Amino acid sequence: MTYTVEQLAPGSYDVLLDGVVIAALVRVVSRTGPSNTWQVELLNELPATERPVPFTSQWRTFESRPAALEWLSVEEADTEAEPNG
Repeated sequence: MTYTVEQLAPGSYDVLLDGVVIAALVRVVSRTGPSNTWQVELLNELPATERPVPFTSQWRTFESRPAALEWLSVEEADTEAEPNG
């Protein structure tokens, strides 16, 4: 299984598994504006037994975009760098 990401807008990415969009990776926004926190969420609700690795739940939160990309095994060079995490 190979994950890639495609940027849609600043702070928003499609997550593709073998070329098929299965999840979204987005920067979490608070009342004060964008944060360094990112969340990846499967687009379709799936039973635990049908979720692709490494998903053990429908969504997961990360302290930075690089941390989320590492969890998906996406090389940073495969994506455009985004300021502030």
